[in-house]
Amino acid sequence: MSVMGRVETSARRTKSLPNREPRHDLPVGQIIQKDCIAAMAALPDCSVDMVFADPPYNLQLGGELFRPEGGRVDAVDDDWDKFDTFEQYDQFTRAWLKEARRILKPNGTLWVIGSYHNIFRVGAALQDAGYWILNDIVWRKSNPMPNFRGTRFTNAHETLIWASKSEDSRYNFNYRAMKALNDELQMRSDWVIPICSGGERVKTEGVKAHPTQKPEALLYRVLLACTNPGDVVLDPFFGTGTTGAVARRLGRQWIGIEREAKYVSVARERIDATLALDESAMRTMASKKSQPKVPFGALIETGMIEPGAVLTDAKRRWQARVGADASVELAGKLGSIHQIGAAAQGAPSCNGWTFWHVEQAGALVALDDLRQKYILTLG
Repeated sequence: MSVMGRVETSARRTKSLPNREPRHDLPVGQIIQKDCIAAMAALPDCSVDMVFADPPYNLQLGGELFRPEGGRVDAVDDDWDKFDTFEQYDQFTRAWLKEARRILKPNGTLWVIGSYHNIFRVGAALQDAGYWILNDIVWRKSNPMPNFRGTRFTNAHETLIWASKSEDSRYNFNYRAMKALNDELQMRSDWVIPICSGGERVKTEGVKAHPTQKPEALLYRVLLACTNPGDVVLDPFFGTGTTGAVARRLGRQWIGIEREAKYVSVARERIDATLALDESAMRTMASKKSQPKVPFGALIETGMIEPGAVLTDAKRRWQARVGADASVELAGKLGSIHQIGAAAQGAPSCNGWTFWHVEQAGALVALDDLRQKYILTLG
């Protein structure tokens, strides 16, 4: 079964959260056409679960950029990305970070993305504001734009900062879902994802609607990592609505703030056309801590393991036999899967779920994998 066919929870919460009704004092599912600082100032304290921010990068471009054949590069030269001084940019950054922190719930988190032009200034400002940095993520673009002038290294990545509201926040991290998304390997902090192109690129009259549109795959991973269905996600620099589109797809509530009218209309049309995933597909791999307790005997009762079955370790060094009462016997000793696993190794303790395997269809299957299948049958 795929990642999306499993139970969702977080490594920091004791149980999964049900879908919640929208709060009547929050403009969920709406795009607020307004300056982001003023718009956030109108929202209640501690009201959103996550803020994803893709602020102006303040690119400081020096003149136009052309391709080798003479074509002009459609770079970011819009007024919304221009600041007269670094101090002006820093003041703007401190102001929106302050409002974002105020509206975040105590256990909420902030994601902010940027390039070398601004991310270091933003990082210092968010630490000064009281945020606690959890990770910096390197988004490595698998298809970056080349450096046409040949004067620098090709700029092939951007940086995301993931931060909790404070050092003491019990933030949400769906560790198991991230591991499942990554072929059962721990998700690393370097993400290889292509830039937005082709059919995903939103265009108006044949021209790309926004110069820095982010790929949906990037937002999909971010939202899946630290939010649950029903959580409220706010994007204060909404652009063409990538955050809203992915949030709708994943069953999260969203609020968008965007100053530019041309982007607002594009985002509304885009999100309206986005289909939400079926409820059954919204389940993701559960964290170990939050899964329901399953006794080994449950696998016997349901026939997933037959009495008399032989258990072995991954290297086939020991063979133990399963009793009808779920006891395990090895060399005349009876006990639980944990006790007998520890006795076999001469160890003080053992996780029998991961130590013991059973052969099925010619392959060794860990008891923990069978337990996961059993949990899935519980819905």
